[in-house]
Amino acid sequence: MMIIRSDDRTSTILVVDDNEINRDILVTRLASQGYDTLQAVDGEQALAMVATTTPDLILLDIMMPKIDGLEVCRRLKSDPGLPYIPIILVTAKGESENVITGLDAGADEYLVKPIDQAALVARVRSALRMKSLHDEVRAQAEHLRAQAEHLATLNRTLEARVAKQVAEIERVGRLRQFLSPQVAELVLSSGGETLLQSHRREVTVVFCDLRGFTAFAEIAEPEEVILILHEYHAALGALINKYEATVERFAGDGLLVLFNDPLPCPDPAGRAVLMSIEMRGEILRASEKWQATGHELGFGIGIASGHATLGCIGFEGRFQYSATGTVANLASRLCDQASDGQILVDAKVCASVEHYFELQPVGELTLKGLHRPVKTFNVLGQKS
Repeated sequence: MMIIRSDDRTSTILVVDDNEINRDILVTRLASQGYDTLQAVDGEQALAMVATTTPDLILLDIMMPKIDGLEVCRRLKSDPGLPYIPIILVTAKGESENVITGLDAGADEYLVKPIDQAALVARVRSALRMKSLHDEVRAQAEHLRAQAEHLATLNRTLEARVAKQVAEIERVGRLRQFLSPQVAELVLSSGGETLLQSHRREVTVVFCDLRGFTAFAEIAEPEEVILILHEYHAALGALINKYEATVERFAGDGLLVLFNDPLPCPDPAGRAVLMSIEMRGEILRASEKWQATGHELGFGIGIASGHATLGCIGFEGRFQYSATGTVANLASRLCDQASDGQILVDAKVCASVEHYFELQPVGELTLKGLHRPVKTFNVLGQKS
């Protein structure tokens, strides 16, 4: 009968005995059961063979020259580099103290000479079953260790991805403080926040605020003021996002919005005017509701085009995207001059949009902070 290990390989047994006749008897019996065998004539040769061949089982005589069986057993069982190898001591010493000494040396079984052949086969089978189970447990432990390492690697990868995503969310959150969601995503996907570093560019600036807000805030309850501002900003914010504009600042009811920065856009002046017309319509509808509660509030807009220096200003944890230059001041001053429902633009904006918007000349206005009068136009609406 062929004895097969769990990995489909014939078991190899090392027979160690200084008596050739004893070795031949054991080898013949084991070969009849289908085992492969190796032979060693003393303990020193046995240790050398184990180091090179790693048998599945060792039948080990005790009384041998050079190194006896007990010392061989002790050395093999104390070597952490070796896999588990069951050892059956085979000896003429059958006294109980000898059995105890052999087991204490690390032996797994003990056979007394002359050897009963049936007992030999049974002990060999038992030891190899134990070896097979031990190897299976060891393989499972190694598999679990590998799985644990794999899971640890996955966890580290997941932690890194989560940290990266959290950082990305934080970056998007910071950008959305002053950019529309669409523009924030474009900034991140087209070069990162370096686009927000200080630079010079031609932009179109929209400044708008409510007429009569200061007087209203003086007499209204604070809760009413906050409610009006919330409705006002919500209405304008939806349109700012729609037209992919950049919010430069809030100042109470005042709002400054940029076009063509931080990312260039087609026809910034046209977008600005079109957004402003929609803003005027939204606030007109809102003001009708406010009037029903006794609040008389109007709405004016100023638009200008020109070069500005743009970038983030502020301090760690509190940055604001800002436009510095005459163009921002000009839009604010035009807004100051606008009556309820007016959208006042400078000559540069007029030249950019006059072919598809109805514009009415207002004349040259002397504006605070500007040395020269400014040609100004009122936007009536889109041309049919």
